[in-house]
Amino acid sequence: MKKSVSGLAGLSSLVYSTDAGRICPDCRQPQAQCVCKTQKALPQGDGVVRVSRETKGRKGKGVTLVKGLLLDDDALNQMARELKAACGVGGTVKDGVIELQGDHIDVVVERLKKAGHAAKRAGG
Repeated sequence: MKKSVSGLAGLSSLVYSTDAGRICPDCRQPQAQCVCKTQKALPQGDGVVRVSRETKGRKGKGVTLVKGLLLDDDALNQMARELKAACGVGGTVKDGVIELQGDHIDVVVERLKKAGHAAKRAGG
């Protein structure tokens, strides 16, 4: 039995099959055999990692943002883990940007330079 969701203009998109389970909406393969995960390209940029501080939209709480790291998702998460441990704070990775709680620009720039990245302070 196959279930599908009707879209615009009579298009249908298979979301689940009792034969294979969940289906990837992009490559239409079973989730276990999805090829979309392996085809993601590295983000493009100028090669300079910019480290800045931001408080906008965070009720006055400052966060350190690391933008421009040309790493895949796994390497970016690993780098975030290392930076969080070095600063002793929490943080996350959102849309290819590492967010660390608090103002840790100097520590982050030094760590990134030691890791071989061209890092610089951005903003005020």
